[in-house]
Amino acid sequence: MSARTAFRAAGLALAAVTLGLTAAQGAQAATAPAAPAQAAAAATAAEENPFEGIDLEGLKAEKRFMYPAGHRVAYWALVLDEERASRTYSGGTFFLYAPATKEFGWFLDTDIATRTVKNPRQVVIADRDFIRSHPRVEVRYGNPDQPKKARVVARTTIWMG
Repeated sequence: MSARTAFRAAGLALAAVTLGLTAAQGAQAATAPAAPAQAAAAATAAEENPFEGIDLEGLKAEKRFMYPAGHRVAYWALVLDEERASRTYSGGTFFLYAPATKEFGWFLDTDIATRTVKNPRQVVIADRDFIRSHPRVEVRYGNPDQPKKARVVARTTIWMG
């Protein structure tokens, strides 16, 4: 396992722990009255789109919710736009790929990080660090063992300059 892969796996585990702690803190905060200024600042931070300024082709940013331990947690994700999600796909899986570095990202399937998904509605990209650390990231459909032969379904591009 390369150091970069190990670092990404550790980052994913840390993100899951942070998400769980955020939910626990949110439950504690819900029982205590908050100052209006603090509540407004927290609401604004939770609503900012972290994918703003990224060129999206075939994807859209969407605010979603999950309920770890029964507590509602909001997060932003990229999902396939309606036109691409409604297409028929057969004979492969969806995977997230950065062609410049030949690295793979992950999708969030319910609350589990997974490398591939079969259904276009399961393409949920919540790994903003992966998106922001590569100039181009592509959602591909095909065999992840042969990413160059897979069809590009959607992409993100960060323009430098």
